[in-house]
Amino acid sequence: MLWTIIVTVVGGTIIGLIAKAVAPGDRDRIPLWLTTVCGIVGMLVGSYLYWAVAGSNNPNFDGHEATTDNVTNGVDWLRHLWQIAVAAVAVIVAAALTGRSRA
Repeated sequence: MLWTIIVTVVGGTIIGLIAKAVAPGDRDRIPLWLTTVCGIVGMLVGSYLYWAVAGSNNPNFDGHEATTDNVTNGVDWLRHLWQIAVAAVAVIVAAALTGRSRA
């Protein structure tokens, strides 16, 4: 359980920072904790969107059925791209809602 929380926070921070870098416009106005939250949202929602679009029809491999967190053999790069895209949208929304201005 603790390992899941650690991986989620670290992964959310990494995905959030990448999403913040690729999001269009000025997105430096949101704090790191909100970037991490956007990354966690991107990880969860992006994984389930990828599963709904492309993952649920994959055949069995390695003796088990494809699941939402393990769709292919090895690293699932397309799922990570979906996560970054969803996190980038979350960063844009968070930046618009917080409305912090530069002083």
